Amino acid sequence: MGHREQLLAAARQLLEDKGYAHITARDLVAASGTNLASIGYHFGSKAGLLNAALGVVFEEWTTQLATIAMADPDTSPIERAHLTWAAHLDSLSGRRALLVSFVEALAQADRDPQLRTQLAEMYATTRRRVASLVAAALGDDVPPDDPRCTAVASWVVAVCDGLAMQWMLDPTSVPAGAHLMRGLADLRAISE
Repeated sequence: MGHREQLLAAARQLLEDKGYAHITARDLVAASGTNLASIGYHFGSKAGLLNAALGVVFEEWTTQLATIAMADPDTSPIERAHLTWAAHLDSLSGRRALLVSFVEALAQADRDPQLRTQLAEMYATTRRRVASLVAAALGDDVPPDDPRCTAVASWVVAVCDGLAMQWMLDPTSVPAGAHLMRGLADLRAISE
């Protein structure tokens, strides 16, 4: 494993252990067994490294949820969304420390243009990936850049983020995945 991979692994672990706002460059060097120059060489700065580690986490979560959403080809698009949100909710307790680190990064983004740009790109990448999944679920040769797909992708990401924020503040008040799915099915039945 090279210095880049060592630094990313250390950053991820420190994001879980210390939180985004409390990690120093020296923490990263000690945890990775590398040196300060490696951070600058591979990531430009400590913030660049931490943001890259958050990007890896974002990608992992998106991949896990995409696998769930696309597991059954006979499931309707709305059922895929329900399954994804339920799985998301059910997985939050194991991700609390990384969610807190992400919120800490978001809070700093307004004062750090580089961080803001990196986080915006993470969201853009996630939206594109989700839009591709929406297009695949819709079929009929709908392209991922169809405005409907990008709108649904933004909405799906917003629901995931909103549920995560509510859960972080009060886990007992957020519905379990199964309850969310039943409630959404009831809402859909009422609106038809």
